[in-house]
Amino acid sequence: MKKIKHQDILKIFKHADKPLTPKEIYSLFGKKKSIQKRIKHILKELEQAGKIIATGKAFCLVNKLPVVKGILEVQKSGIGFVLPEDKRRKDIFVLPENFEDAWHGDTVLVAILPKSRGKNPEGRIVRVLKKELKQLVGRVKRKVGKNTFLIQPTDLRLKFCILVESEIDLKPQTLINLKPTHKLEPFLWHGELIEILGTENSLEVQEKLVKINHQIPTKFPQKVLEEAANLPMHPTDKDFKNRKNLTHLSFVTIDGAKAKDFDDAIYIEKKDNGYILYVAIADVSHYVDFGSSLDKQALERGNSYYFPLSVEPMFPKELSNGLCSLNPNVNRLVIVAEMKFSTSGKRIKEKFYPAVIQSKFRLTYSQVHLAIEKQDPEEQKRIKPILPMLQTAYDLAKILNQNRSARGSIDFDLPEPEILFNFQEDILEIKPRLRYFSHQVIEEFMIAANEAVAEFLEEKAMPFLYRVHPAPKEEKLENLFKLLKSTKLATKIPKDTSPKDLQTLLKQAQNTNLAFLVNRLLLRSMMQAKYSPINEGHFGLASMSYCHFTSPIRRYADLVVHRALKKALQNEYPRKKKINKLKKLGEKLSLLERKAMEAEREILKRASVLALKNKVGEEFTGVISSLCDFGFWVELEEIMAEGLVRFSSLTDDYYTFLPERQELLGKRTGKRYTLGQKVKVRLEKANLETLQLDFTIC
Repeated sequence: MKKIKHQDILKIFKHADKPLTPKEIYSLFGKKKSIQKRIKHILKELEQAGKIIATGKAFCLVNKLPVVKGILEVQKSGIGFVLPEDKRRKDIFVLPENFEDAWHGDTVLVAILPKSRGKNPEGRIVRVLKKELKQLVGRVKRKVGKNTFLIQPTDLRLKFCILVESEIDLKPQTLINLKPTHKLEPFLWHGELIEILGTENSLEVQEKLVKINHQIPTKFPQKVLEEAANLPMHPTDKDFKNRKNLTHLSFVTIDGAKAKDFDDAIYIEKKDNGYILYVAIADVSHYVDFGSSLDKQALERGNSYYFPLSVEPMFPKELSNGLCSLNPNVNRLVIVAEMKFSTSGKRIKEKFYPAVIQSKFRLTYSQVHLAIEKQDPEEQKRIKPILPMLQTAYDLAKILNQNRSARGSIDFDLPEPEILFNFQEDILEIKPRLRYFSHQVIEEFMIAANEAVAEFLEEKAMPFLYRVHPAPKEEKLENLFKLLKSTKLATKIPKDTSPKDLQTLLKQAQNTNLAFLVNRLLLRSMMQAKYSPINEGHFGLASMSYCHFTSPIRRYADLVVHRALKKALQNEYPRKKKINKLKKLGEKLSLLERKAMEAEREILKRASVLALKNKVGEEFTGVISSLCDFGFWVELEEIMAEGLVRFSSLTDDYYTFLPERQELLGKRTGKRYTLGQKVKVRLEKANLETLQLDFTIC
């Protein structure tokens, strides 16, 4: 008899069209204990996966019950929504008293109640199918027994406390890593101490906290480390077979000063009739076989995770910083996108092939900025052999940038924060990230390579993951346009909502007091980019066909594209069922990308509170970045942090919030507070427990 599979058992349930007991299922396969054991194991796994549910002694299919499977998302206010697995369904509103034992992030079954909350149906969680949190970080509140301590989760969405035993005397406000074990009372759990993290005033401890709370892997399994250790330290002669030798070309890498993993290198030649651009990308797929331990772990992580003091890479450092990194003066295996551009910057020819290169210089953005833009003689002397090539790179990048702008690609004029920590002086700052045209050079060349690869794979009908960015929702854009009708930009509001029209609106707002408002609200109206095997185009880049090809060391999606490109170059015929698998893969990678973004946002928020903790009482200048019916947020200029000015602190008048105009209006004085307005504020409180900065107007 062939081995019984999960699908076989599910078919039996569908055919029976009624709940079934294990005995009824056993009877269909005979009396062998080994078969019954196998069926029992499958039933358990199907139940854990949320495909079936136990109802007394029998099991039945979940999709046959009036319940919905989904993930519980708890908001800071305490209320929750179950996001259904079936994307066609609306999110289901759930009150805290109806959570049962579910926490934020858990996979649950929710029963639909005969009432609704606004546009959303209301529900009650009937079963937790999968606990998302295996560990969590808690803050010691107080000692409640000889060796027992009351712990409060640092995640504000977890509205319960935990009792933990410890022989070590845990001081209040200490952060610990713990494992929840069982429920004691409705809002009280028991837990086991795993590790004492330390004082919450440490950026290092805050990083550990964020990694634990977002379940970011910090260690590689032994099998993965062994696979990495078995790889050679450098490419061998055997690896060079069927590869073009480009070691004679002066490839360079240009990255941030702290970077250790170099995915991409560039080389460019000026020709009479245009330019030839070589974009060489680390050939990770040569070393990482599909289905290997290295591959499975990379997929589990989805991408590398970057923090102010550390990096959790997608691959062990032997690959990410060594064998696959395009380090200077060593042979490295790459996939090359060789593109020919006319003098006007139009791509007229492209080809792709495996090659071996040797990067001649490891450059930083600031180095190139000094040498090319600032014409610094000392820096120019250091990189003299490649100076003409870099100047050519600047020339082409400017042309490509102008072309991209002409087609409507949207670039927002908003600074990016960078967390800077001085260990020697113990100073933490959050400042706007310095940005030069050298950054733009690399961006333009990577965009060009990504588009060229996407178009090539599309022509070959090879299934792969596009990087898609849907158009913004009309409703959000209409709200922005309504707001602008009462401003100087009233006559500039576009009739259409194409990327080109929105880009024109941004340019009209540039260098006016409305620039912040337009940039911020337009950015908020944008949809999230995602990975999908179905091409929806990339709205923000105004690109018809786009993918991620240029960072396979730190993004699994790029590795997927590399494998597809290699198959296309070998004229391998794609399998018909590939699209559905790629769709699920794209959804998973998009979720993991969002996890990385959420972790990045949280460490930024924690770092900003830490940076301002000792500045209570000081005055700052800032810009109103958001308004609501209980106050408004101010984004500081001196340090990139955001805090709240509450209505209750405005004592000069009673204020009304006018959402359609994004402003607060004083009833007596007529005083206004509007989005983008500059204000002077005093810091009243910097609270690490609530992650809240409280300001008052000076």
